[in-house]
Amino acid sequence: MRSVNWDRFQDLLLTASYETLYMVFFAALFTVAIGLPVGVLLFLTRQDGILPHRAVALTLNTLVNIGRALPFVVLLIALIPVTRLLVGTTLGSTAAIVPITLGAFPFFARIVENALDEVDRGRIEAVISMGGNLWHIVSRVLLPEALPALVAGMTLTIVMLIGFSAMAGVVGGGGLGDLAIRYGYQRFDNRIMAATLIVLLIMVQIIQKLGDRLVRSLAYRR
Repeated sequence: MRSVNWDRFQDLLLTASYETLYMVFFAALFTVAIGLPVGVLLFLTRQDGILPHRAVALTLNTLVNIGRALPFVVLLIALIPVTRLLVGTTLGSTAAIVPITLGAFPFFARIVENALDEVDRGRIEAVISMGGNLWHIVSRVLLPEALPALVAGMTLTIVMLIGFSAMAGVVGGGGLGDLAIRYGYQRFDNRIMAATLIVLLIMVQIIQKLGDRLVRSLAYRR
């Protein structure tokens, strides 16, 4: 099968890279928006938490465990009706944000719970003894103290989102994964396969470097 010419190749790669960054950016925003409060609730409502609640803890743990257990490719297909309901289509980068977010937020929620678990309980007890309420504990102790660990977890999550965005190409989600499948694999074009792999690796390296630098900066300021 005829390979893509150089100009077309560059256009396809730039467009696919933009679509991948678009998916990852908005999926990361929604993942934090959903995963952060879920993770905080997981920490607060567990048996040894500040606000233990068996029913809430059981429900959230079940939800998170199911979300983490399902392979993402299976989730992509299973969420097609939900994606169509929310976005109106199952094709394209915007549609792919739905399953990417729903596949990632349980992972991030568990990271948040583990990060909060590292906070010194003495600081929490000090705020309680001074009459602080639950909002004070979360906003002035838990989240600020756990911020370096949260940033490290978010970095890890974004790297995972890049991989999810590539897998979304299996169902026409756009981005580098879709480019690799349609023009690289199906047309046996090794240039496109290699180029998409290199771009994905560069994205991961940049995100990881920036995340590590930010974590060190936050840890130094504490």
